Amino acid sequence: MVLTDSFGRVATDLRVSLTDRCNLRCTYCMPAEGLDWLPRAGLLTDDEIIRLVRIAVTRLGVTEIRLTGGEPLLRPGLPGLVARVAALSPRPEISLTTNGIGLARLAQPLRAAGLDRLNVSLDTLSPEVFKQLARRDRLADVLAGLAAAAAAGLAPVKVNTVLMRGVNDHEAPGLLAFCLAHGYQLRFIEQMPLDAQHGWQRSQMVTADEILAALSRDYTLTPEGPEVRGAAPAETFLVDGGPARVGVIASVTRPFCGTCDRVRLTADGQIRNCLFARTESDLRTPLRSGAGDEEIAERWTLAVAVKLPGHGINDPGFLQPSRPMSAIGG
Repeated sequence: MVLTDSFGRVATDLRVSLTDRCNLRCTYCMPAEGLDWLPRAGLLTDDEIIRLVRIAVTRLGVTEIRLTGGEPLLRPGLPGLVARVAALSPRPEISLTTNGIGLARLAQPLRAAGLDRLNVSLDTLSPEVFKQLARRDRLADVLAGLAAAAAAGLAPVKVNTVLMRGVNDHEAPGLLAFCLAHGYQLRFIEQMPLDAQHGWQRSQMVTADEILAALSRDYTLTPEGPEVRGAAPAETFLVDGGPARVGVIASVTRPFCGTCDRVRLTADGQIRNCLFARTESDLRTPLRSGAGDEEIAERWTLAVAVKLPGHGINDPGFLQPSRPMSAIGG
């Protein structure tokens, strides 16, 4: 049994949100006052997460588990949870997406537990701009977390950057220079309509073309072919002939829905077959009502089978998901 939709796409990459809570308040994600967090009783327990991940890996063909949030480093006992995922057979690849705060303390324990790689969000190298974007003065913590991840052997450390027009869009070349100097792999992400305020405007989004044009003034970028990209969201480019690379995730202007291999499990046990889905499929209720593994697997396959052909951002009638990114999980 595999997670196949009606267009022949097979989901092998499971994004597991561990919490909707976050210790930053990034302007493109949530309001300054934060959000109403999910009630703790509604969140999946460690045992419930492991059971669902085990079903995904042993029955449904999932080969990669990415732990997300909110901010996943806020999940108590995270290294132990990673170790339990790593103990599954067949063992999935385990990755993590984080804002980096707390990573200086946790990088080595996570690596020892079995974490294979991670992505760290870093939108600016300016403390002032960081405070403006994230509404917190934590840039030094993020940079320390990046260094700790590299020292722990979580290579290649990937850096995710969202550019905001008139705020940090001038920093693209400098961010690439920083990542090249430290051996990190930088990926720029077009700002997507996933903010809690529903204030996203296409005119304010810095496009892939603009990002590549800014980088090309200082670097020679050579595109890598689709055989290198596969189902990955990032279109990659060799920098000055390589081996260093930079990536661009152009979800809005260069959609890659046709090769999507991802499915998402929210922190409260809902399956989302697309980041921009308007509906969810509940696994928490049957899980807590005594359903067997086979029933849960069948519900999961049905949830993925009805996946739409694309996210629809460029359709006239597009509506943002009711849940913001922090509650969906990356």
